[in-house]
Amino acid sequence: MIDNLPFIACAILVILGLYTLTFKRNLIKIVIGLNLVESGVNLFLITLGYKSNGVAPIYTMAAKEEMVLPTPQALTLTSIVIGLATTALILSFTILIYKHYKTIDASKVRRLRE
Repeated sequence: MIDNLPFIACAILVILGLYTLTFKRNLIKIVIGLNLVESGVNLFLITLGYKSNGVAPIYTMAAKEEMVLPTPQALTLTSIVIGLATTALILSFTILIYKHYKTIDASKVRRLRE
């Protein structure tokens, strides 16, 4: 059971994020939901590359020992950078929407739908 704990945490993060994206209308809460989904996916990528008693792949003298996969770590770093840029862009749009419409409730902003 303890071996499945990271996968359970991934599923909980993604489910909470999808719930927030689906049922909340506050733009800030939508951004938080997007970040929850992103964190769940990043945790999933890191969990896939984990090996117990594994050695970091930067050691060249550890040829006899089992090494951890570096690819999920590189993908997660890239995902974190992309997520940060996406979050900054969405928050800047939220600020512009608030300045223009004086609300951050997505259902009250009618002009965006037309």
